[in-house]
Amino acid sequence: MGQAAAAAMGMTLLPSAVAAFDFSRAPARIGVIGLGRQGRDILGELAKFEGVEVTAVCDVDAKRLEAGVRRTRAAEGFASHQAMLAKASLFDAVCIATPTHVHRQVAEDAIAAGTHVYCEAPLAHTVEDAAAIALAARGSGKVFQAGLDARSNPVYTLARSFFRSDAVRDLVGVHAQHHRKTSWRFPASDPSREAEMNWRLDPAVSLGLAGEWGTHQFDTVHWFTGRYPKSVRGVGSIRLHDDGREVADTIACQLVYENGAVMMYDATLANSYGGRFETLFGTNAAIKLAETHAWMFKEADAPTQGWEVYANRQQFHNDEGITLIAGATKLANQGKLREGVGLPNPPLYYALGDFLKSVTEGADVACSAEEGYRSTVVGIRAAEAVASGEEVQIAESDLRVG
Repeated sequence: MGQAAAAAMGMTLLPSAVAAFDFSRAPARIGVIGLGRQGRDILGELAKFEGVEVTAVCDVDAKRLEAGVRRTRAAEGFASHQAMLAKASLFDAVCIATPTHVHRQVAEDAIAAGTHVYCEAPLAHTVEDAAAIALAARGSGKVFQAGLDARSNPVYTLARSFFRSDAVRDLVGVHAQHHRKTSWRFPASDPSREAEMNWRLDPAVSLGLAGEWGTHQFDTVHWFTGRYPKSVRGVGSIRLHDDGREVADTIACQLVYENGAVMMYDATLANSYGGRFETLFGTNAAIKLAETHAWMFKEADAPTQGWEVYANRQQFHNDEGITLIAGATKLANQGKLREGVGLPNPPLYYALGDFLKSVTEGADVACSAEEGYRSTVVGIRAAEAVASGEEVQIAESDLRVG
């Protein structure tokens, strides 16, 4: 192993067990509001759970609603969330996957209807609306989970335990990105619905890349470190999709924390290289998180902790690392060491599973409305920084609900 490799050895972190959720002993009936891309993903993941039935679906678009009813077979379809919530006896909980700027009305109505709520993040497009949702959830007596799925991700949970030990030690800084080559523009079945379908491109209601994507990744760092930024700078521009839009297709942000650490974040719709990840650099090691995988890169002077012997070597460009897999000895004896790498399901599956455990078993909520509020505020301030090109302060009072 070369000198560079000795300085940075990578270990894939896997949970000790990634079992399927089974709610057959405590069945759950779910309604899904919003059947766009995220709503369809939610339907796909809910279908994997034993004992879970989608009994109601809702969308204002007739074709989407028809497709949702057909996909779920037994579900009753509704053209408005008010009509669906008027029949709250049909379901025990709802998942909200509408456009961000519509969340407040739908969430408040769902809470008022006395049902449990899973609401996609960011919670809202304004601080006022996000606070209203969090306050309504606080007094509801029902489960409310914000859809920030890193907090349910088994691989991230294991990685966080390493981060909070001497394996990583003191935080140096963070680099995160979300790169995907896509337009964010969707064809409308009816030309009159063009603007409604493409709300992400409307600067009056859209938080852009910093809010819609960044909120999720900012939350990962908040969860790992227990810290929130005190200020953010941002820039944005159109690098590819010069189609009349005003919302930047490429952004970069610098988030500064009280202790002086800095998070560099960039996102683009113009290039896919590197995909989505968050890398947290510590004085003993760095941890890179990539949705279904995570790696640790140890410094050459970091102490050996013993688990390195259960390792599979892995090449990272010019560095040779080691892959850490829980139960590695057993897997090695079966000749299945490499099969243990990665989650068998997308992160959304585990977030929905945690929500359903809270609903059916009273388990702790993975991401509360108030945690969702705080990360939403950071996403909103980052979006403001990108739009203005100026530094935006994030006061402690901004992060408090009520």
